[in-house]
Amino acid sequence: MPDAAAPGSARLDGRVSDHPSHEVPELDDLLAGLRVVAIPMRVRFRGVEVREAALLRGPSGWGEFSPFLEYEPAEASRWLGAAVEAAYGAWPAPRRTTVPVNATVPAVGPERVPEVLARFDGATTAKVKVAERGQSVQDDVDRVAAVRDAMGPEGRIRVDANGGWTVDEAVAALRRLSRYGLEYAEQPCASVEELAELRRALARAGVDVLVAADESIRKAEDPLRVAREEAADLVVVKVAPLGGVRRALEVVQACGLRAVVSSALDTSVGMAAGVALAAALPDLDHACGLGTVALLAGDVTDPSLVPSAGHLPVGRADAREALLDRWAAPPERELWWRERVTACHPHLRGATVDP
Repeated sequence: MPDAAAPGSARLDGRVSDHPSHEVPELDDLLAGLRVVAIPMRVRFRGVEVREAALLRGPSGWGEFSPFLEYEPAEASRWLGAAVEAAYGAWPAPRRTTVPVNATVPAVGPERVPEVLARFDGATTAKVKVAERGQSVQDDVDRVAAVRDAMGPEGRIRVDANGGWTVDEAVAALRRLSRYGLEYAEQPCASVEELAELRRALARAGVDVLVAADESIRKAEDPLRVAREEAADLVVVKVAPLGGVRRALEVVQACGLRAVVSSALDTSVGMAAGVALAAALPDLDHACGLGTVALLAGDVTDPSLVPSAGHLPVGRADAREALLDRWAAPPERELWWRERVTACHPHLRGATVDP
């Protein structure tokens, strides 16, 4: 595991730099190229029924700014940095032309599992939401069992609890869910300390399930702490919350752990950035969570960036004016997003993007 990095990049004993290398555009320039959309979800996912996103147009193409509504400006500014990188900067050179993706199964009843999986053409891996508020472990077991039935013995299944369990709850739940063969459990507990404790508890209990960190990477001031404290076997990285493709790549390199690239309910514009990260990784051993455009009832590109034969192509996604008009957010919501960009922009002052 690396213990040092070049100046301005990530260090295992420090934090990830918030400053890439070219001036961030003026606020007026960002707002001049801003469009806001509101696209309904096919199924409710993590409490979201309508996905709102602000899209920025710059000399390099389109970038997406779509932090969830509850995020404060300091945290949301990382997402703005990723959008600026996409619209005004350049992504690292790809090492592959396509990336494998997983299906994503929200906290639906088992009877809806085949319908959801059918939207992910050729996917042989499924990520299944568990620990949904208001549901029980039995609900999780039923859902995972339905996925296993639908995918057969060769399919890979991973579960995502979004930090919803205590250590004891996670051990009990994963003991039951492991009977269906799990690739790993994503963010089963909320804190780094709990994740480290859970790994030890699972080993003592003889439960053979790997632990992946998501929120402990993307929402952390120090995303490398997970590796230092041996709190995870893998890291799940998302471009927007980490501030862009290049910064996310720094985090992966500094952590020294296997990585899975995922998304945050992006449109195809944002999804293209995730694909760019997955394409730039030196090693890509796991299918990536980049197929969630299929959960949206619409999109801003045509065709949409959805899997074909279980893979996505590498490349930029260009928004179409007709689709931006079709899914345009109401005026009051567009104003809200413009004010949000305005609030986040000062956090980027002095930051740079690679030209």
